Amino acid sequence: QVQLVESGGGLVQAGGSLRLSCAASGRTFSSYFMGWFRQAPGKEREFVAAISGNGGRTYYADSVKGRFTISRDNAKNTVYLQMSSLKPEDTAVYYCARSRLYYSISPNEYDYWGQGTQVTVSS
Repeated sequence: QVQLVESGGGLVQAGGSLRLSCAASGRTFSSYFMGWFRQAPGKEREFVAAISGNGGRTYYADSVKGRFTISRDNAKNTVYLQMSSLKPEDTAVYYCARSRLYYSISPNEYDYWGQGTQVTVSS
């Protein structure tokens, strides 16, 4: 059983920065793509970013490209999401997830999820 625990969310003013962390249990962390998703009230869960097992490939939603950076530390079984130049529309619950196989923007292709961490950006 894999457990994912997010942390680092909070309240920040527009233009500010936050770094989210996702700590994973299990011995095969480095074998899997990991992703970040977010869900705002009344909206569907949407893809934010993904990273390959060795960290060599990263993918971003157009809405966050150039502002967010995904990274991972396999020695610590942790994936990060550095968020900069935050906007009020970035307000959402942010989830990390483990991909079943490869890169995907569909939540259906991720089999383990964290509990989420709230990010609120004030204008």
